[in-house]
Amino acid sequence: MPALPRSTPATPGQRLLYEHAWLYTLAVLFVALVPRLFVAVAWSKEPVWDGHYYHFGAERIADGFGYSEDVIIGGHKVAKPWVHYPVGYSGMLGVLYKVFGSGLLVAPIVNALLGALLVVVVHRLARVYLSERRAQAAAILAALHPGLIAYSPVVMTEPLAGLLIVAAFLAALRFSRWWGPAIFGILLGLATLVRPSSLLCLPLLLLTLKFDWFGMAKQFGVALVCCLLPVLPWTLRNCKVMDGCALVSTNGGWNLAIGAFTEDGRFRTLRADDGCKIVTGQVQQDRCWAEIGKKRIADDPLGWLAKAPKKLAQTYNHESFAIEYLHEADPSAWPEQRRRAGRELLTLFHRLLMIGAALSVVAMAGYRPRAGKAYLTQTLLLLTIAGISAYGFADDDHPFYLLALIPPILALARLPGRPEQGPAGACLLGWLLLTSLTHAVFFGDDRYHLVVTPALCILAAAALRQPAAREPAPGLEASKAVAT
Repeated sequence: MPALPRSTPATPGQRLLYEHAWLYTLAVLFVALVPRLFVAVAWSKEPVWDGHYYHFGAERIADGFGYSEDVIIGGHKVAKPWVHYPVGYSGMLGVLYKVFGSGLLVAPIVNALLGALLVVVVHRLARVYLSERRAQAAAILAALHPGLIAYSPVVMTEPLAGLLIVAAFLAALRFSRWWGPAIFGILLGLATLVRPSSLLCLPLLLLTLKFDWFGMAKQFGVALVCCLLPVLPWTLRNCKVMDGCALVSTNGGWNLAIGAFTEDGRFRTLRADDGCKIVTGQVQQDRCWAEIGKKRIADDPLGWLAKAPKKLAQTYNHESFAIEYLHEADPSAWPEQRRRAGRELLTLFHRLLMIGAALSVVAMAGYRPRAGKAYLTQTLLLLTIAGISAYGFADDDHPFYLLALIPPILALARLPGRPEQGPAGACLLGWLLLTSLTHAVFFGDDRYHLVVTPALCILAAAALRQPAAREPAPGLEASKAVAT
């Protein structure tokens, strides 16, 4: 199947942009890579927090011990299989550590390369969704995003998971009837090994398919099988060497319990007194915490639901994780003034990006006598988003996270005068909605929005387009024309 049909460029300048799009992709790759490599080398230190465990797991894999930790049994050191954290990121680093060694610069340089590659995929996916100029804007936003740049020396999973999911969407939209779902499934399977909640994106494939129940079922089946191909061997390994079966990792029940116990919406350490006092293995421990979490939710479901706004606020209201990680790794390099300035810069850019992404579902509708309803609707939406944004900026405790919920909801509402989204826009909005639902159930932290930041960059570039030229035809393949 050829690439999705695009509107024919109308002017010589537009045709030049279209014909030389790969040159722009290469140029923006360089723009993205230089600052990422700089901070990767300049700011790299001993990994901390979860990064310590990802680095440790990668070293164990590189040294031939597998994903494990040492325990003392009968006075002898024995490798005990480990599965609490997802294996994907450590597995990738482990292979590279085997080749290049496990020096502290290896993971940050790999992260810088992955971050630059992410910008390339953002540009190519944006071209399916938007005009050439808007696709270029999306790529620049991703290339110069200070939070993504600062994440290069941070040994964490979010950029890799985001890259794999964006690449999966691109594959589904650009490749043939069977190749698209197959590559989508494989990439999503790899993303699941990095970040298990990525598996929730599997149904989004349906948004890219022609509306035909039988054909959709077959292609979805292909994607499901291909998604399981990278995951199933790891699951079988867990069933064999652990104290029970685990699909990818054993932190799902743990995270559910944290989400049930948390008071401020973010992570808190679970202790034996919280309910799981005697456990003999990681799988049993995770199942115990899952039961504790479900019981606590069942005892007070309304109280648990009432925590969702706090969890979403922790996820979307600010961006500071990269700075705090770097401060933890090297406090002397991040005195309080520099630390505060870094947090404020990242938060400001993130909030502006959120405003732009919210405007992706609002059209710049000029007044026409026969389109008064559409003009009024879109003007009211613009004013509403402006009001929410101003209120959010007024105080850090205000609900800025509402800007993450608005775009998917408004896209589903199909209001008069709306801009066209097409399959690519639908996938990005669906991904944003799934991320919000996931952290409303579990718990929030600002690093979790880094996964969908590539989607936010593309959606921000889609802000305030023209209204859809016509009502889309019925079906999931409503329109594959490029939005202007």
